[in-house]
Amino acid sequence: MGSVLSACGLNCKKEKVQEERHLRANDREFNLSFKYANNAIKTSKYNIFTFLPLNLFEQFQRLANAYFVFLLILQLIPAISSLSWFTTVVPLLLVLCITLAKDGSDDINRHKNDRQVNNRRVDVLIDGQLKSEKWMNVQVGDIIKLENNQFVTADLLLLSSSEPLNLVYIETAELDGETNLKVKQALTVTGDLGDNIDSLAAFDGEVRCEAPNNRLDKFMGILTVQGETYALDNERILLRGCTLRNTEWCFGLVLFGGPDTKLMQNSGKSVFKRTSIDHLMNVLVLFIFGLLACMCAVLAIGNGIWEHQQGTSFIPFLPRQDGANAAFSGFLSFWSYVIILNTVVPISLYVSVEILRLGNSYFIDWDRKMYYAKTDTPAEARTTTLNEELGQIKYIFSDKTGTLTQNIMTFNRCSINGKSYGEVVDFSGQRVEITDKTEKVDFSWNSLADPKFCFHDHALVEAVKQGSSEVHAFFRLLALCHTVMPEEKTEGQLFYQAQSPDEGALVTAARNFGFVFRTRTPETISVVEMGVNITYELLAVLDFNNVRKRMSVIVRSPDGRLTLYCKGADTIIYERLHPSCSKLMEVTTEHLNVSVIYLLDMNYQEGFKRIIQLKVIY
Repeated sequence: MGSVLSACGLNCKKEKVQEERHLRANDREFNLSFKYANNAIKTSKYNIFTFLPLNLFEQFQRLANAYFVFLLILQLIPAISSLSWFTTVVPLLLVLCITLAKDGSDDINRHKNDRQVNNRRVDVLIDGQLKSEKWMNVQVGDIIKLENNQFVTADLLLLSSSEPLNLVYIETAELDGETNLKVKQALTVTGDLGDNIDSLAAFDGEVRCEAPNNRLDKFMGILTVQGETYALDNERILLRGCTLRNTEWCFGLVLFGGPDTKLMQNSGKSVFKRTSIDHLMNVLVLFIFGLLACMCAVLAIGNGIWEHQQGTSFIPFLPRQDGANAAFSGFLSFWSYVIILNTVVPISLYVSVEILRLGNSYFIDWDRKMYYAKTDTPAEARTTTLNEELGQIKYIFSDKTGTLTQNIMTFNRCSINGKSYGEVVDFSGQRVEITDKTEKVDFSWNSLADPKFCFHDHALVEAVKQGSSEVHAFFRLLALCHTVMPEEKTEGQLFYQAQSPDEGALVTAARNFGFVFRTRTPETISVVEMGVNITYELLAVLDFNNVRKRMSVIVRSPDGRLTLYCKGADTIIYERLHPSCSKLMEVTTEHLNVSVIYLLDMNYQEGFKRIIQLKVIY
């Protein structure tokens, strides 16, 4: 790892230097010498040998269970035992067996899921031929072929793809919950391999890269091909858990498999998890122990006093053991009372809680309100250990409103050059409330319009048709300044894959108003502007981030003119306006305020949702 880090200009302390990974494509014998992990995964906690000891160890972390084992030991001592030992063993075994059965059932489901994943099939290049292999048999250094909508088998170095410039589009929902598509690109030297099996089989490039880690957004490594060295970064890597989209096929070199993949590195080991109710019950049992100890101490002291004052009178009837006195009798009585009063400790409480957890898991599975009809997906309680925690949320940290809006955004209003569009007014100039019966704008003049798009202000369409330069510039910005990926399955049938729902809504709006984003490459963007196909040269993309709070693109139009398009938060854009635009800024701010006030007058739920949907572009 030191050579890779030094090549990238980073220094590491000697004591923290990680071992680098070294592999060679299409050379299993060489790669096996390093004893890298294969691609099999394991998320289960137990196996047939460890299940009983590990589960019992976890169960005896509950104080009540440990207490009853201690009680059983006391009952085996004849001098203090007043009850038969089976009175403790039977309820204890009942509790342990119920928990064993529940935990065993949960772990069997984990084993089934592991087998299902490990037995998936993928095409692997072996001995110059593509062979279908199980995921678990894939080795580091293998070259595999993925097809559209397939899961990425392992952490791969992208070699080539069916798309121009060796691009691939991936969905990372399994990694970060985002359904938007991300772009990865192969190196030119490997992209030239294409889908030629002979060339791929002869590829013998060597990779030196970082050791397995859980950093999803970083990767450092180098690829050596025929003596030439090429730097590798995260843009060349396909991570396990991603899904290939909008790409007919691609080939990749396995860098990390199974437990070494970044997905599994972030998963961590399956551990025994204790809920807040478990902690509460342990605290309650401690208080009960204290109460029991006090009761037994009082009774033992009373027994000692009685033995000292009256016990000698009963020696003919109850002979004492040699050397026994009142103090020793009180000591033995203390442990006898611990046995007699064992019912004070509620071991049945644990049984009740386990049964309730099991019942709750079934209620979750049966809950119709948690059923998603679009994908025929019911709720599934994968474990019965933590389901009561679902109702005990203390804090919600959110950087987006997607949870509230279901990531659904619509284009409702806009402010262009000091004029507000989106409201519907009558002949007297009074605002009319928009309902399902309100007349919609007819987009039949645009053959590429999205039929699902809905807008009610006819004034904006008229401004577009009349050739308003400001309105055209507005929609041209929406069609050019974004990271949306288009997919055209049939002629004129466009589908947009956006990194955020607001980007998708804005590009769709531009599409319906005559500025149709059609295709893109890393170097160009093609837009159909009012029926005319125009290709812009993409010179630079400045992505949106938490610091800039805006996105910008620099393009060159066919006539050679350079233009910077920028969109972002209102406060950020205001700071960059020319002083001569102060009047425009005031008018636009007023439009924004009026729109917010109007939406707040609506009922709470609908009003709040539409505030989230509001989009004002400057």
